Amino acid sequence: MAKVAFTANRIAKFTCPPDKKQAFIWDQSTPGLGLRRTPKGAPSYVFQAPYQGADVRITIGSPDVWSTDAAQIKARELQRLIDEGKDPRELKRGAKAAAQAKKAEEVANALTVRDAWNTYLAERRPFWGERNYLDHVRLASEGGQPRRRMPGVATTAGPLAELMRLRLIELTPERVEDWAARERIGRPARLRLAQRLLKAFVRWAHKQANMKARVDNHAVSTKALELAGTAETKDDHLQREQLSAWFKHVRAISNPIISAYLQCLLLSGGRREELAELRWEDVDFQWNGLTLKDKLKKTRTVPLTPYVKSLLLGLPRRNEWVFYSKTSESGHIEEPTRAHRAACSAAGLDLTLHGLRRSFASLCEWLDIPGGISAQIQGHAPQGVREQKYIRRPLDLLRLHHRRIEAWILNQGKVDFTPVEDAAQLGENAAASA
Repeated sequence: MAKVAFTANRIAKFTCPPDKKQAFIWDQSTPGLGLRRTPKGAPSYVFQAPYQGADVRITIGSPDVWSTDAAQIKARELQRLIDEGKDPRELKRGAKAAAQAKKAEEVANALTVRDAWNTYLAERRPFWGERNYLDHVRLASEGGQPRRRMPGVATTAGPLAELMRLRLIELTPERVEDWAARERIGRPARLRLAQRLLKAFVRWAHKQANMKARVDNHAVSTKALELAGTAETKDDHLQREQLSAWFKHVRAISNPIISAYLQCLLLSGGRREELAELRWEDVDFQWNGLTLKDKLKKTRTVPLTPYVKSLLLGLPRRNEWVFYSKTSESGHIEEPTRAHRAACSAAGLDLTLHGLRRSFASLCEWLDIPGGISAQIQGHAPQGVREQKYIRRPLDLLRLHHRRIEAWILNQGKVDFTPVEDAAQLGENAAASA
């Protein structure tokens, strides 16, 4: 092949004839260094030399980027590799792979806790209840959003918001302990919940191929958990003699939907979210049953007792939800705590919404109701082998006991109510008389 001296003028004027796919000129001072050009493409320096019986050609780069001197130095380096028995193509591929790995490492190290958290929420949401998902969102929220119920007041940042701004590799036990020490002041209960969610997230991240090396599986240390303290066991419940005061003030709540919801919460013994998410299609007025979402199973069916039935029949049907709310995003009641707290304050009581569920279980003891009956109505897990494996209670058996419970609670609460016999009740009476 003909060789020429590479000059700036010669390189600039070098072209490829239109009848050829490519053309080359070769440097006379540097073995293997050439300039390649195609009819329509830009020129580029190349290196070509024999290696193990075949020609090796490697592109060095454009003359716009590489000077002639730099291209000559690079060509000599490649020739030395061949003289040493090394394939420069493999070394180039290795260098490229190393550069890609380094870039991927940099990207992975830049991954923030927020990025990983959002991926975690998207993956796990199908397996969570709505309340659990909302807890994850709210506790990691940056805040600053206007409050629906308090115009002009913005929401505060969730306890996890500070950690969300860190890179994943910065989520160390020391950082989490410092964070816990600050967050414990003012909201220890929220901190405990945040730590439980964070610990589950860290376990998940440690199983992800792109995160495992960048997350400390022990980020939520024993010390951090100890800083949050231990939750006090709540014991609030209604005593028998307090029922009349509670019913008096709850029934006087101006919002009939909240009033009915709170009474149903006590008389059904259900969880607050289960009842709040009750749809009209889940209410069987003919055969007196309620199908509730269940914490342990997908759903459970409990009796629709006479007084609860009368409350539901008196509610307006504005949408799919039984306990409708025009202010909540979900369309159903979400935060009845304020109205309940005001009613309890007027009655001289200190009682939470979950205290109503506790009250149902406690009041059943006055009637010697079998423990398994009230537990099944409330959706508690069966206790003992007999309950788990052998006892199967149909809805009509639960209804028999549940009506006794409701009637007794209403009587103690001095609620004047006379149940109207329905088709199901008439059938039971006829069977009893026969």
